[in-house]
Amino acid sequence: MTFKFLLYFVVTIVVIWTMDTVNVNQIFKKNVNPLQAKIFYFLVGLSMIYLVTNFFYDLITSVHIL
Repeated sequence: MTFKFLLYFVVTIVVIWTMDTVNVNQIFKKNVNPLQAKIFYFLVGLSMIYLVTNFFYDLITSVHIL
């Protein structure tokens, strides 16, 4: 198992845990399609996972901690 895969796994758990604290009902406008809101929320989660993982991976590799 590579280090980046392990980092993706850990960050995925953290992002899911932190996104659970967001009150989604106040973010979206009224009378929005529920499927559309779920897809948007899912894509925001994927984006956060990708960005946070690559940030930490680049930070670690640039500092030569590995």
